[in-house]
Amino acid sequence: MNDLTGAVLAWGLPRLRDLPWRRTRDPWAVLVSEVMLQQTQVNRVIPRWESFLDRFPTPEDCAAAALGDVLREWQGLGYPRRARNLHATARRVAESGGFPHDLDGLLELPGIGPYTARAVMAFAFELDVAVVDTNIARIYARVAGERLTPKQVQSMADDAQPAGDPWAWNQCLMDLGAVLCRPSNPGCGDCPLQHLCAWRGSGGPDPALHSAGVSGRQARFEGSDRQARGRLMKVLTDGPVDRVAVATIMRREPEVAERLLSDLVAEGLCRTDRSTIRLPD
Repeated sequence: MNDLTGAVLAWGLPRLRDLPWRRTRDPWAVLVSEVMLQQTQVNRVIPRWESFLDRFPTPEDCAAAALGDVLREWQGLGYPRRARNLHATARRVAESGGFPHDLDGLLELPGIGPYTARAVMAFAFELDVAVVDTNIARIYARVAGERLTPKQVQSMADDAQPAGDPWAWNQCLMDLGAVLCRPSNPGCGDCPLQHLCAWRGSGGPDPALHSAGVSGRQARFEGSDRQARGRLMKVLTDGPVDRVAVATIMRREPEVAERLLSDLVAEGLCRTDRSTIRLPD
């Protein structure tokens, strides 16, 4: 993988995108960026990351806040479970006096999976770990010219990981996937890996499709249950809601609205009594 590593660094270092979370090594700020970037576009995340950290600059600040306040700050980003897990992680970190630096310790934090744990290790602590997000998994699948299992793609990433500068290497690889090795209309002619890429030479079906770690097309949002849940969560940021109004707010039949409300309560994203629904304390 030495040819791959050198080519990626030579291409990427002069071209790294200037993203605000790349200017810090604070693990809390890095974690917030990584959680926000899950299923949310970069241009939407930038202002929200800045405002969230203005409100909760440390894990201790987030831990001291009510979950409802964290959910209010999160409103509009979608997938509020991410905010709930971030709040729970902040409390764990505050209680223990800091972030764990090892993979197993990070994986024990609420909502943190293998990618996010490795991202904190590489981007905050600058430890020699290989990060695999959807962009990076797509690169490895195309270079290999075959669909990859989770074990295979992580093994390829581990083999390619150069010692000594995990921050720069993983960021360059991410940018290559985001800028050139795109899901559709990839810029193969400008890619520094075109001479190594088995898929470009074959002209066959894209092996990145259905490979481990490569995200597929998101389910339609318009008209979805996720949209209905989001309508209620948005209204709740302004204050309690009468239970009888839930179906109207969600724009769903009463039995569907009741099911979606029950899911939100079970997930700890709101609480209810006989007549009123509100964000959690």
